[in-house]
Amino acid sequence: MGRRRQHTSAPSLVPPGLSDARGPIARSGVGAVSPGDVDVALDRRFITALARGLEVLRCFRPQDHWLAHQELARRTRLPQATVSRLTFTLTALGYLKHRAATGEYALTPAVLALGFSVLSNFELGRIARPFMADLVEHSQAAVSLGVRHGSSMVYVAHCRGTARIILGVDVGARIPLADTAMGRAWWCTAAPGMRTSVARLLEAEEPARWPQRLARLEQAQAEYALKGFVSAESEWESEVSAVGVGLNLGDGREPLSMTLGGPSVRLRGDLLHQDFGPALVRTGRAVVAMVQAGAWRD
Repeated sequence: MGRRRQHTSAPSLVPPGLSDARGPIARSGVGAVSPGDVDVALDRRFITALARGLEVLRCFRPQDHWLAHQELARRTRLPQATVSRLTFTLTALGYLKHRAATGEYALTPAVLALGFSVLSNFELGRIARPFMADLVEHSQAAVSLGVRHGSSMVYVAHCRGTARIILGVDVGARIPLADTAMGRAWWCTAAPGMRTSVARLLEAEEPARWPQRLARLEQAQAEYALKGFVSAESEWESEVSAVGVGLNLGDGREPLSMTLGGPSVRLRGDLLHQDFGPALVRTGRAVVAMVQAGAWRD
């Protein structure tokens, strides 16, 4: 188990005004690191082999069942020999199962047990749910709460109305940070050092798309400063529109995001921007106030 010491020499596009600290960033986005700590991989406590093993588990998306060894290597950008050792270890520990006939791997329920143990203790979802339900009743849209993981956002609470909603997501679903209202709300609320770290993740994943994504994130910051919320209309999913707010709890941890979304044919114009957007802002403020009043137990 060694430590990564290489520094990235290629220039990095980062938002104007953000510090451009150099150094490798763990692509798995270690959540326990403070927002300004962007050189976590150089810390002597950082275990590279563990980070790589978790990266293999993160390769599996909601639509994936079995993934071939070569696909795991492609997604992690790790040597195939390294992936072989990692998959052998994860299979031996019960987190992966191996189909020898095809050389493919799949997640086991042991991974789900880890995730649900975290979600069951996530008190903010319990606190936010009544406020989210009230907003669902008002809007007849879907209201969701999410946290960042790497360059993605993960749903940790989700409320639906009785109206037909086309959002095919639920707790545990992972969506892209740069292309969604949930991710953009996180971006607009996060500390500059953390935005710099995530900017490097996004640039490394899709260098060709990064300038366009950065421009859209900067537009989201301007919209957030003006309205108090961000919007994404028919962008990530062509039939879905959403607005989002960041929840900064004021205790140094990363912000969360709350979104309201639904069919673009309905969520548009004044209804989305003059009614539902401001209502979401009020809901987010109410949740933060409740947390800061002492209802949060971490």
